[in-house]
Amino acid sequence: LLAPTEMSSPSLKTGAYILIGVGALTMLMGFLGCLGAVNEIRCLLGLYFTCLMIILLAQVAAALVIYFQKETLKVELSGIVVGLIEEYDPSNEDKRNLRDAWDYVQIQIACCGWTGAKEWEKNEILRNKSNTEYPCSCSNRSKDLVEGRGFCSLEDPLNGTATYADWPVHEQGCMDGVEEWLKDNLGIILGVCTGVAVIELLGMILAISLCKNIHSEDYTKVPKS
Repeated sequence: LLAPTEMSSPSLKTGAYILIGVGALTMLMGFLGCLGAVNEIRCLLGLYFTCLMIILLAQVAAALVIYFQKETLKVELSGIVVGLIEEYDPSNEDKRNLRDAWDYVQIQIACCGWTGAKEWEKNEILRNKSNTEYPCSCSNRSKDLVEGRGFCSLEDPLNGTATYADWPVHEQGCMDGVEEWLKDNLGIILGVCTGVAVIELLGMILAISLCKNIHSEDYTKVPKS
């Protein structure tokens, strides 16, 4: 959901750049750690320790930002999703990846819209068709989910017009569905985060221990370009 510039928000952009930076730092960290351990170079092991510490602190900072700014992030994400729903157009290939991602979310969570199906009434294409069509990925009927994208037609629209209440779609909005998923999987998420933090701490401890055990350094072992 971060791909198009016009659909992004400052907080989500910042989060994406932080993740890119952490990924680059992790690659550098792994290289320094391997080189320092194999050749017993104390300064490289020190850099490895420093990189691990920076990553760990960045993860803690990111967790605190998410916790204390969760309402702001929720508002920004709501604006992004509502804008996507209003501009959803199956014929627009430029935003196909974004549409497919949102269709996937609605199918997997069994939800419709961000707060409910009513938001889809703001879609220009559906308004022009008097809401006699509805998003297939919202449907609670298995035959509509075979395609899982674009719009499906109502079988018997009343007087050629309809409202979201006439659509065979899920009543739950995706915001509630995402929150329920997070609550159901909170233990797993915290367990994975804790496991990663423990591994990073062990890496820091081992790097310091190896540094202390290196009594002399032979810099001739360092590969030269």
